[in-house]
Amino acid sequence: MPEQHTSSSNRGWVKAFIALGANLGDRECTLSEGLRYLHKNEDVNVLDCSSLYETDPVGYVDQPAFLNMAAAVETRLSPEQLLDVMLDIEQQLGRVREVRWGPRTLDLDLLSVQGVQMETEKLILPHPRMGERLFVLVPLADVVTSSDELYAFVHDALGTMEGKEGIRLWKRIDSASEFVRSESFVE
Repeated sequence: MPEQHTSSSNRGWVKAFIALGANLGDRECTLSEGLRYLHKNEDVNVLDCSSLYETDPVGYVDQPAFLNMAAAVETRLSPEQLLDVMLDIEQQLGRVREVRWGPRTLDLDLLSVQGVQMETEKLILPHPRMGERLFVLVPLADVVTSSDELYAFVHDALGTMEGKEGIRLWKRIDSASEFVRSESFVE
């Protein structure tokens, strides 16, 4: 079980779900590093992560296959603050935005924050296209539990999606602490 960060007041922690993807460089290592950077933030605990799935590119298809996964985290950051942390991690790990839906070292998408519905210029929650993307839904199904507000949505959407041949289990991950390889996780 991951060690959780503590604070003087544990009130305000909420659960959030993040999609991760990479198709440049050492994809698996970059995904692990992205989660490690998230967990190193004192306002974020990585609770669980999905297995790794290799997926065909969507949108801009002239690029290498992606590795995709999802993570369940708890945070005391606002959604906008968490998004800023995620964008900073992408940049630290070499993300360059040149082509929409193009190749990237790391892509972090905030999918949902417990109890939050919002639409601003910077962020829409829940993520407006997550129900259309198998590369999001399949890994997300690994980490949502029956008590999560996204559970029924994810499983209903998966039941209606076609084209599942574009996503393949690449590596089974049994625990977040195994995958993240961080000193802040303990068995």
